[in-house]
Order: sequence, then C-alpha cells, then structure tokens
Amino acid sequence: MTIEWWLTYLFTTSILSLSPGSGAINTMSTGISHGYRGAVASIAGLQLGLSLYIVLVGVGLGALFSHSLLAFEILKWAGAAYLVWLGIQQWRSAGAIDLKAVSKAMPRRRLFKRALLVNLTNPKSIVFLAALFPQFVLPHQPQLAQFLVLGITTVVVDILVMIGYATLATRIAIWIRGPDQMKLLNRSFGGMFIAVGALLACARKVV
Repeated sequence: MTIEWWLTYLFTTSILSLSPGSGAINTMSTGISHGYRGAVASIAGLQLGLSLYIVLVGVGLGALFSHSLLAFEILKWAGAAYLVWLGIQQWRSAGAIDLKAVSKAMPRRRLFKRALLVNLTNPKSIVFLAALFPQFVLPHQPQLAQFLVLGITTVVVDILVMIGYATLATRIAIWIRGPDQMKLLNRSFGGMFIAVGALLACARKVV
C-alpha cells in the first residue's frame, strides 16, 4: 500500500467518522450526563465494537451481512429497536446536572457495554467496512498487513473524532445547570437516538 493510497483512505474514513451517527450521539450524551471519564468508557466500548467488526470483515464474515438479506434484516431491526429504547430512556431522564457527581450516575462498565451494543447492533457498520476495505486492499500485496493498516487507521481516526465529540459535550455541560435545561437536552438527544433508530429501520441493503 502506497502512502498516497493510505492518505486517500484516511481522508475517506475521517469524513465518515465525522458524520454524526449513533456513536457520536451516544458519546455526546454520555459526556454531558456522565463527564469526560464516562465518555472515555463509552468511546472504549464503541471501539471494541468497531474492532470486532473489522476482524469479522477480515476473516470474510462481512460478506455474509453484505449478501444475506436475512442476516442484515435481523441485525438491522435489533439495532433500530435498541436505539429507540435508548432514546426513550434519554427522553425520560430529567434533573439538573451535578458535574461533581456525574461519574457516579452510571457505572463506567455499564456505559462501556451500552456503547459496545450501539456499534454491534448497527449492521451498516459491517456492511460499510465489507464494501470499503476491498477497494483499498491491493491484490498483489500481502492481504493481512493491508487489513491491519486499514483497521488500525479506522479505529485511531474514530477514537480521535469521538474524543472531539466528548470534549465538545463536556464544554456544553458547563453551561447546563437548571433542570429545565437538562430536560430539554435529554429530550434532544433522546429524539436524535429515536431518529437514528428510525433511519436504521428504513435502511435497505444495497447488494
């Protein structure tokens, strides 16, 4: 893989990571409600899910989700239902934010697991990787090394982008003190979770 080819992939995956999705929404809502440390746990969960999908694509299972309508539909509806459920939970949350106590609001292990499920129940992630990776893997060069480079690049870029979202969220949290502001913000994030879930439910697999 040439440096020019890698830079092209870096640009592509950066644009896609910056596009607001369920991972970004989860990171920002966690950062506001549970502080930066909570957001870090959430980011770790997202990256584990992303890494697992990269491994699945590397061993060829990504083709199953790319070409099997049943597998795609099952995972799609599970992911949509989970995001809607998260949205309802977020919508119902209320109260003023206490920045000194946010880290105790929910165990980081639970935040980690929640973020992991957000990524694992999104079939578009594995379908995207299964469709994108082959475009950048040169057939006349070692396959494993190229998959490692692409996988590591994808994860590192996503970590940096999510850290940016988390930092932005913690800056916003400083200005949120009253219960009315927090309720409005929770409902905003809840609505976004539900909207992303609805969009996922409407998604069609392109073969």
